[in-house]
Amino acid sequence: MKNKSGQMKIQQMAFMLVAVTLFFVFVGLFFAMILFSDIKKSSEVLEQKEALLLVSKIANSPEFSCGNSFGSSRINCIDADKVMALKKNINTYSEFWGVSGIEIRKLYPQEESIIECSSENYPECTRITLFSNQGTGVSNFVALCRKQGDNAGVQDKCEIARIIVYSGGEV
Repeated sequence: MKNKSGQMKIQQMAFMLVAVTLFFVFVGLFFAMILFSDIKKSSEVLEQKEALLLVSKIANSPEFSCGNSFGSSRINCIDADKVMALKKNINTYSEFWGVSGIEIRKLYPQEESIIECSSENYPECTRITLFSNQGTGVSNFVALCRKQGDNAGVQDKCEIARIIVYSGGEV
């Protein structure tokens, strides 16, 4: 009888150890799940910030930026004349930025229809497409400036626009 009682106590102890171990494993998994969900959220926020920085980097690159052409140095200012010149030679720069598409759309003053810019209709157009726009697009507001000549001479004309950068995968 004493042997059976001892065996029963050993079995009870083994089951308790297994139950306590499983409890701590589940608690550990719960905390790991909370930790990894925070890491996933942080990763998504970081990806969004990186995409916006890429858009600003492209807008402020020498191929796009206004520089000192319009009085003083400006941030997020795109020289429309430079972009149109770049559009003519875009095949040379197709792999330069590592994106699948770059598009600039005038927002204000708002036009009724979307007109793609070409050398024939510039500046009376609303969209400049440098690459085919495939993939996920990230945008930022910019000033789209150009020189405009009239009877009073050459004047600076700036409009509100949005630059959209499409990344088809690797950025």
